[in-house]
Parts: sequence; structure tokens; C-alpha cells
Amino acid sequence: MSASRTSHASPRRPHAASGFTLVEVLVAAALLIVAAAGVAQLLAIGLRAAETGRAATSTATLARQKMEQLRSLTWAYDDGGAARSDTYTDVSRDPPGSGGRGLDASPPGTLDRNTAGYVDYLDARGRWLAAGLDPPPGAVFVRRWAVQAAGDDPQDSRVLIVLAALVPEDRAAIAAGPPRPRLPRDAVLISLKTRQRGVSW
Repeated sequence: MSASRTSHASPRRPHAASGFTLVEVLVAAALLIVAAAGVAQLLAIGLRAAETGRAATSTATLARQKMEQLRSLTWAYDDGGAARSDTYTDVSRDPPGSGGRGLDASPPGTLDRNTAGYVDYLDARGRWLAAGLDPPPGAVFVRRWAVQAAGDDPQDSRVLIVLAALVPEDRAAIAAGPPRPRLPRDAVLISLKTRQRGVSW
């Protein structure tokens, strides 16, 4: 009679790397959500900074254009020594025309509020739309300017100041004044124009 062999199978050990537990998946998902939120916040900050930069560049360009218009107006002595002063050009129109005050001293507060003859409005591409006390539909930018007699030379020198801003921000700033506070995307340029003897233009 042959002896029968009995084999005893040893129990299998579970593999340690057989998969992820539910807790591990939840922790990983939470880490991904936190990382994604941080990236989204950085992206939003970057987009706002880029928009602010574009707007600041636009307002600076538009302010420079208006300053060039003002500086191009006649303010000189001719060869005979007579003062020649442009006190009639309206630079709030495009193209400029008559009926304005040119380089005559502006009334107080033209930088803080809309004043006829010292304000104009432009669209998103910087194209002139209108002048007047209220922004027209489609206005994105507003420009205001002041012409002031220089304190030490009121007869022969003019201080020119130009402000360019975004219309929605400008409305809020006017409501907060006067004086109107300056905003990060505002552009403000200041220049001095003095008569030159012997110049006939």
C-alpha cells in the first residue's frame, strides 16, 4: 500500500504594489487641485498685469499725441519782436479748428473734470470720436489738458499738462474727487513752452 502525499499550499501574500488605495487617490487629487488653483491664480495675475501694461501704453501714446498738438501751436516772437500767440485754435476737435482758446490760459480744474474745449474722447483703437462734456457711445479713452501761465514768466511761458485715462476708471476717479486722484493706468505729461525770439512760427 503506497503512502499518499499530501501537499500543503502556503497562503499567498498580497502584493504591496498591486494598486493605489482610495486614500492615496484622494490625497493626490487634492494636491492636483491645490496646484491647479495656484497656477490659475498666477495666470489671472499675469493677464491683469498684461492688460494694465497695454492700457498704460495706450494712454501714454494718446497723451503724447495731444501734447504734440499743443506744442505745435504758435507761441513765439517774430523777427520784429512782436509776440505771436495762438489763442483761437480748438484742439479738442479732429482736425483742430477755430473757435477754441489755443494756448490762452485754461480755467481752473480742467484736469479734474470735463470742460468744453479741454477734453476729447477716443475709441479702443485710439481714434478720435468726439469732444464735449459727456463721453459718446464707444468711448474707451478720455483726454483732458490744461494750459497754465508759468509762475516766473507768465507772459512768455506756458506749462502744458495732458491727462489720458480709461473712461470707466476716469468716471470713478472724478466721483472720488475733487481733486481727481491719479490712477495706475493714467498717463500725465507735462511740458514747458516758451517764446523764442526771432522765430516766426
